[in-house]
Amino acid sequence: EHVIQIGTCDACLGRISGTRIAGGPLQDAGARVRAEALERDPDLVVNEDSECCPFCEDLFVDVAIIAQRIVDSLDGIEFTKAQLGTHFSKEHVANEEALRTNFAAIGSRPLKASLTQAIQEAVISKVPGMVWVKEKPEVMILIDTLTLGINIDIRALFLYGRYRKLSREIPQTRWPCRSCRGSGCEECDDTGQQYPASIQSLVCDPLVEALSASGDAFHGMGREDIDVSCLGQGRPFVAELKHPLKRTVDFESLMELINKQANGQIEITGLRLSNRPEVARIKETKAEKSYTIRFTCDHAFTQEEAEARIMTLNGKELEQQTPQRVAHRRADKIRRRKIISLDEIQFEGNEIQFLVRCESGTYVKELVHSDNGRTTPSVAGVLEADCEVIWLVVEDIHAD
Repeated sequence: EHVIQIGTCDACLGRISGTRIAGGPLQDAGARVRAEALERDPDLVVNEDSECCPFCEDLFVDVAIIAQRIVDSLDGIEFTKAQLGTHFSKEHVANEEALRTNFAAIGSRPLKASLTQAIQEAVISKVPGMVWVKEKPEVMILIDTLTLGINIDIRALFLYGRYRKLSREIPQTRWPCRSCRGSGCEECDDTGQQYPASIQSLVCDPLVEALSASGDAFHGMGREDIDVSCLGQGRPFVAELKHPLKRTVDFESLMELINKQANGQIEITGLRLSNRPEVARIKETKAEKSYTIRFTCDHAFTQEEAEARIMTLNGKELEQQTPQRVAHRRADKIRRRKIISLDEIQFEGNEIQFLVRCESGTYVKELVHSDNGRTTPSVAGVLEADCEVIWLVVEDIHAD
């Protein structure tokens, strides 16, 4: 009788009484409790100074309004799985907990769980095909119970693929202009980019447009220098599309579109759905790689002697001090990397070419020219002559 007198709503009466029939609305359970109480005491009335339910502050009365606001906020978003969160003020939580401790039956449900369920039931009746989940949602919905504000967080969509880099003039990721640092200037034709295109832009721009995303991030299994091509099966990557309004992906059509718009600079294959854990795997995988490298060298040996000397590097462990060309962005330390195999040595005048397979993180250009002795042993060292790299190709990345 006391909780009725202080203005408790039917929904809260139902949840604190512990009489709810499985599957039945809280309001119905509370109405039964109220009716039984009035039968025992027909003069039972709510106190005049009671402005709202002391337990939920009339949030259950607002369930229909909250549900409609959620539905309106979800308009235009393609999704199936959603998760609902509710934010209460600390004062409200403490007051409700104290009231429930004093007046609720054993096993009564907390306000947060009950309100969340009521809102979920109201929303799902208006959005066919959606399901509520407790983890890995496509859309996260957060309700501020103080203002009844709705925040929608559209979770990123991840797509895995491999790219073959055919151009020696594009970086892997967008590179802000050195002059304006991305704001746009005459040097970069107001693009904000140091290079007109990148693998990231060639892959992600069509995806962002097709899926109505707000932006993107590009995660590659390592990267090659701008002047290095990547062939074979290609380099694994995951494209992260942020806040996509669409989630249905026609993989074949998108790959065809990307490859066509790339105009021979890159090719992608194997596009499929991915996830955030695969991003971590891509970043952490230490895959061996195979390269073909061609260079000039005016050595003083016969071809047979030069080949024999180069072959002494097969199976050797290199000691590579951070190359001078990347010293401005990498820690200066000694890295030890193994040459797994070295073969297919070819000679043409003063030019030499070979195929090498080595551990992840090997500086292959430095393996050839030694970087003024910072890499040992090296081709320049065994041939006792300066070497100058003409080109380098990533033939394969031995992963997945």
